[in-house]
Amino acid sequence: MRLHDIQYPSDLKRLRIDELQPIADELRDYIIDTLATHPGHLASSLGTVELAVALHYVFNTPDDKLIWDVGHQAYAHKILTGRREAFHTIRTYGGISGFPKRSESPYDAFGTGHSSTSVSAALGMATASMLQGDTARCHIAVIGDGALSGGEAFEALNNAGDSKANLLVILNDNGISIDKAVGGMNSYLTRITSSRRYNKLKEQVWRRLDGSDGGRRHDRSLNVFQRLTSTAKTVAVGGSNLFESLGIRYFGPIDGHDIRQLVDMLQRLKELEGPKLLHIVTTKGKGLRQAEQNPVVYHAPGRFDIRTGEQIPSADDGRPLKYQEVFGRTIIELAEQNPSIVGITPAMATGCSLNLMMERMPDRVFDVGIAEQHAVTFAAGLAAGGMVPFCNIYSSFAQRAYDQIIHDVALQRLHVVMCLDRAGLVGDDGPTHHGLFDLAALRPVPNLTICAPIDEHDLRNMMFTAQMPDRGAWVIRYPRGLSEHVEWQSPFEELPVGRGRCLRQGGGDLAFVTLGTVGNDALRVAGELDAAVYDMRFLKPLDTMMLDKIAAAGYRRIVTVEDGVRAGGFGEAVMEYFAARHPAVVAQVRILAIPDEFVTHGPVAQLKHDCHIDADAIRAAAN
Repeated sequence: MRLHDIQYPSDLKRLRIDELQPIADELRDYIIDTLATHPGHLASSLGTVELAVALHYVFNTPDDKLIWDVGHQAYAHKILTGRREAFHTIRTYGGISGFPKRSESPYDAFGTGHSSTSVSAALGMATASMLQGDTARCHIAVIGDGALSGGEAFEALNNAGDSKANLLVILNDNGISIDKAVGGMNSYLTRITSSRRYNKLKEQVWRRLDGSDGGRRHDRSLNVFQRLTSTAKTVAVGGSNLFESLGIRYFGPIDGHDIRQLVDMLQRLKELEGPKLLHIVTTKGKGLRQAEQNPVVYHAPGRFDIRTGEQIPSADDGRPLKYQEVFGRTIIELAEQNPSIVGITPAMATGCSLNLMMERMPDRVFDVGIAEQHAVTFAAGLAAGGMVPFCNIYSSFAQRAYDQIIHDVALQRLHVVMCLDRAGLVGDDGPTHHGLFDLAALRPVPNLTICAPIDEHDLRNMMFTAQMPDRGAWVIRYPRGLSEHVEWQSPFEELPVGRGRCLRQGGGDLAFVTLGTVGNDALRVAGELDAAVYDMRFLKPLDTMMLDKIAAAGYRRIVTVEDGVRAGGFGEAVMEYFAARHPAVVAQVRILAIPDEFVTHGPVAQLKHDCHIDADAIRAAAN
């Protein structure tokens, strides 16, 4: 049987165990072949091919519930569950999602995209099954060592250990999240997997239990194996086993690419009641040499040569830098001038370009792991200690730290600069990653200065202004992708806080009032229509003096434009002010913003068109 004969896991189950590895090899090649020309999350999925095959071979999915934490590693799962023919459409407009999605397939038991959620979700589903009298159904959470550093994962494990839920946690340990895994948990797992004394004893115990009866162990053998290896592990790591201490039975580590051993262990664990954890060790990027050697770059490498594995460089000669690169280079300049500046990232050093500062000033950049809540409060502590932390978090991930921004930063008026990367529409990653809610969520919070640059020069100046003494808590949000100008390194200029600017006077009766990089679309349209353009720069404090001037100018139409949700966002802030101070102007205002719906994945230009915030929509709103 070949991969093209397998549509669903029921087809997989007809195979003998010795036929599974060839299917896994073909599956890995299929992922490589497809992603070479249809970019996606490559290295993570290559590392979990055998695991996906073994899970669907042993368990009765979708009746048994399988949850992939984050979902970067779930491509093999998608291919095995009815989506092989559609796999080439992954992350494309109108195609299948790059993440597990409940509405896409019954095999996607829980929608993911953010990290550290799988154990909580699986425990909830397992508890629901118990309450409904269904004790036979299995619930499996696959979580990586990087995601295990997230606080929600610890909370869920703590809860799971005190339950009787039929829960299996599979810890996929490859030493990598997106960047290299960091922190005490990573060190703990490394001590387990690298202990020669423990691994030698584990192999001896496994062979003895497996060899005396033709490979069929007594039911109690798994318990013996667990007790003996747990004792050895306690000696190896110099203390009690963390998971056992929480009340979760621990097994492993085993080779996550040995499909026979995986199947054997999963079949045994399937019959074992209660919460348990299987620790597997895998290689991120398995099967593609470049991805194995550089899993950070090949996490999502873009297009690459299928014959050599080498990335195909984009034709970016003469193009502007990405906003992320402007941030990364600018913070180095500022840190060289201001010794109090430090950088913080929750496991996104490369993505946000803090890796540049990390190389130059390793003692002044802190990768705290996938832990956004901790990142913000850690920044607050640094600020309370006299430092000026730039805490860089992707906008959609900062949602996790909402309480910390309010309680630990804003309430105490601490000098923390929150840089919200990937704000607005991010494209192919879709609704779990679009940064659309930050403006509306943070606008009500006292003591925050909230701003959005129209270009890279504005970003530099906002960073420069934010780091000056006694500036309090700042939020600077900017998009993913290329900035506006090739010449990005403009001289620093202190900006007047809470003040916008008129970018174009216009000669007619039309005005565009914008916030952020969408102002560039408005500028292009304004040239055609001879309209005025006001770049507000700040959502908070709002430039009410400028709004007074706009209200007094007698414009026939005032169009606000933003790349955040309409409800509670920038346009509504402008409208609220006009309604309170200039009610006669309200009828002239049109708000262009993201509608009240989750936005799908696809090219940013297409999504802006769908959401009616592109140049065509701006032009149409002028009428």
